Amino acid sequence: MGDSHTQSSSNGPDPRVRRNTATSSVPSSGVTSSNSAALPPQRRTVKREKSGNPKNMNGPLYMQRNENIVLVRRVKRKGEGPLKQLTRWFVENQIGFAFNLLALLFLAHGCMPRARSHTGKYFTLSYYNPTTGQYGLGKDDGFLIFFCIILFTGLRAATLEYLFAPYAKSKGISKRKDITRFSEQAWLLIYYSFFWTLGLYIYWQSPHFFNLRELWTNWPIRELPGIMKGYMLAQLAFWLQQILVINIEERRKDHWQMFTHHIITICLIYASYRYGHTRVGNLILVLMDVVDLFLPLAKCLKYLGHSTACDYMFVVFMVSWFVARHVLFLTVCYSVYVHTTAIIPYGCFYGTPGNFTGPFQPPADKGVLTYMLEPLWKADGPLCYDDTVKWTFLSMLLFLQALTIMWFSLIIRVAMRVLKGEGADDTRSDDEGCEDVDAEDDEEESEFVYEEAHALAEEVGVDELDLKNWAERRRGGGVGGVAATGVSLPGHSDRKELLGRIGCEKQVE
Repeated sequence: MGDSHTQSSSNGPDPRVRRNTATSSVPSSGVTSSNSAALPPQRRTVKREKSGNPKNMNGPLYMQRNENIVLVRRVKRKGEGPLKQLTRWFVENQIGFAFNLLALLFLAHGCMPRARSHTGKYFTLSYYNPTTGQYGLGKDDGFLIFFCIILFTGLRAATLEYLFAPYAKSKGISKRKDITRFSEQAWLLIYYSFFWTLGLYIYWQSPHFFNLRELWTNWPIRELPGIMKGYMLAQLAFWLQQILVINIEERRKDHWQMFTHHIITICLIYASYRYGHTRVGNLILVLMDVVDLFLPLAKCLKYLGHSTACDYMFVVFMVSWFVARHVLFLTVCYSVYVHTTAIIPYGCFYGTPGNFTGPFQPPADKGVLTYMLEPLWKADGPLCYDDTVKWTFLSMLLFLQALTIMWFSLIIRVAMRVLKGEGADDTRSDDEGCEDVDAEDDEEESEFVYEEAHALAEEVGVDELDLKNWAERRRGGGVGGVAATGVSLPGHSDRKELLGRIGCEKQVE
């Protein structure tokens, strides 16, 4: 590049001069040649000892093979198999993946009339009965569930990235982890605000509003109103998507408790939907979701620095938790134990809505698990209710209660800190307890990979070149005794700025 400048000076000023800067390294000769971009990447792995110094490393950040090729040091990721790499890719591309998939679906629906009978299943309710004005259930419900999972994934990632994170930064939240946690809680607040309101509306309009015995009348039921069907399927999709979230994103201390809670919740929602117990399913979701309105709000207030408001909201959250999940929820469990025996006829029913026959004794040629699980995948199979079915439902509800009791004990600990004036803080840390140790271990066991730095050609005006003191720089031999061109390119006068531009800012203070 120095030769090109000399030639330009002798033949007259060149209106544009091409500048080459390494996109991932700092060449020791100043600026790399653009010919290096055409060469195949060179890799060299260096194992670092626990002392922190790599073996056989020529320089802390980069090394030069010859005058045209510069190798930059990068940390090699270890223990990442194909599944881990796929997970990382999905986390980094949730928005594009989700919305491109939905756009493709709507494009196919709009442009391919013959495919509409299939694509329409993804965003409409299936099994409509014009005679009753209600909806049945079946395997095609899975299309709408899949659509909702993709939709929730895209909406969550988009609102976190483009709405809540910028808002958090504008309010002075600077730490990356705090911004992430604030955004996650804000998303949950929006979700529960909508679906708790919708669930409460369904409950308020239903005959079982403040009447537990009505939860079990007119069973068996295999059709339901459209609003109830959409509500149950959307809630099921949300909890399935939550399973995805907690397994692909950073884990918390209570990961397995949360995972177990989500599995139980999914089983209860799906079983209540397929068994025709959507009334009690709606009531339990309303009781659970009201608590999840106040906890995200309290956490958001804490991240925004409103400690006093957070403490008051935490008190509201704690009271709502106790009333909804340890008083009213146990009342529903009591209704399952007492009212179902008195109201629901024991036995098995066969047929379609409006043409049920029964009750009959459970089929002798089928095991208990067979006739219990058959309604979960067969819409026209036998629909049975007996003590086995009752205790299966009741056991899952009581297990859910045990989990909430465990979490409520943690809430009591937080309340004690509030009373002592220490402020409300979630004892379920957002981070893993061994994070620092794990990070240290990863640092010790890391390997370095040297990769060729590729040149990026940029055009700059001749007026932007700094030729001042060019002769002195040529005589001085540049930095570190290496010959330099003597031309100062815009934005390259500061070494730290240059390293920061190429991704090395964390290693240069």
